[in-house]
Amino acid sequence: MKPKQIKVQNSSILFIRWEDGNESNIPLAKLRDLCPCAICLTEKLKESESYIPFYSDTQTKIEDLTIVGNYALQIKWVDGHNTGIYEYAYLKKIEEMQRPN
Repeated sequence: MKPKQIKVQNSSILFIRWEDGNESNIPLAKLRDLCPCAICLTEKLKESESYIPFYSDTQTKIEDLTIVGNYALQIKWVDGHNTGIYEYAYLKKIEEMQRPN
């Protein structure tokens, strides 16, 4: 499933309209917290399970979005971090994780 539209709303939400018409609204802080890059994953492994990251404004603001092939979105954050490539399936999974049961 690929997005038809991607945009940042209110400087705090990544809005995605998918091919099937469904929409995702993912908080930018959640995206940053779940960055799939090796640097972020290694950092999380160093911390305890009770670790709760806090992000500054520059760490949760997007400078640029780049489509990667037909499968992913690369996010460049204002603080310069840009190694996370979010596959579309992963973005859908993040959105599903935030739905109430």
